[in-house]
Amino acid sequence: MSTAVKARRLSIVDLKNNIQNFSFALPAVVIFSVFYIYPFFDIFKLSLHEWNGISPRMAFVGLTNFHELMQDKVWWQAMGHAGYITLIALTFQNALAFALALACDREIRFRRFYRVVFFIPPVLSEVVVGLIWQWILYAGMQDGQHIGLLNYWLDKTGLPHLAHNWLSDPKTALTCIAIVHSWKGFGWGFIMFLAGLQTIDRQLYEAARVDGAGSWKVFTNVTIPMMVPVILVVVILTILGSMQVFVLVLSMVGQGLGYHTEVPVTRILAAMTGTNRFGYACAMGVNFGIILIMVSVAFKFLSNRMKQA
Repeated sequence: MSTAVKARRLSIVDLKNNIQNFSFALPAVVIFSVFYIYPFFDIFKLSLHEWNGISPRMAFVGLTNFHELMQDKVWWQAMGHAGYITLIALTFQNALAFALALACDREIRFRRFYRVVFFIPPVLSEVVVGLIWQWILYAGMQDGQHIGLLNYWLDKTGLPHLAHNWLSDPKTALTCIAIVHSWKGFGWGFIMFLAGLQTIDRQLYEAARVDGAGSWKVFTNVTIPMMVPVILVVVILTILGSMQVFVLVLSMVGQGLGYHTEVPVTRILAAMTGTNRFGYACAMGVNFGIILIMVSVAFKFLSNRMKQA
């Protein structure tokens, strides 16, 4: 058989294999294109128009909406609020998740029970969680006694001076939302950290102890380096999830505090339902999406650099 015939047959086999491999990924590509790529470009097209969401006519305004958005102080204030919630989630939420994952990775009693309990908050409805915490932090009074659970407890334990209008005070409302968001979301990080800890070879710990390393040395020189890829994934997911917080804000405070608890998604909703400026709302969505994509790409680049190091 000539070399040319062999090469032709090999190329046909490679083509068949490539087609077969692509056919497995085709459903995911189609779903991603229909529900993510196409809507993004369609929203970008709408952002170039002024539209009230009802009229069939749309006025083309070019980049006017984006130019206005760059000077919108309320929008960037909302971005700052989302960044504040994200900062608390990155520190408090992930630190709690990692500490609990370390505890459950050891041979402790009822560790399987703890794994189930710690994962309950993430699977609860955000509306339910928001309403429950709204009742806990409620500052109303009846017959001279606080109704809200937290203030009632403070009153009964001899700390009535600490009772506060937690969700009505602009100084504390956003922090309360951030803490509740972290409480609800730490279970996802807990599961991922626990899965990462269980993939670490136990022989590495034994070798470190044989070399005389203490608990802190083992933690900093074995656990942390081996967990870096998992930590970066959790950080990225935490940022994306926290920046898009929405339902929890509405269920806890609604839009009653105005700009003090605004986040990007509530601003987009306000532009659509309050002023009927759908084109401006789409410009907000595009701007917000680009920022999240840039953050994801930056952390992906950082992850690749740390793996090569």
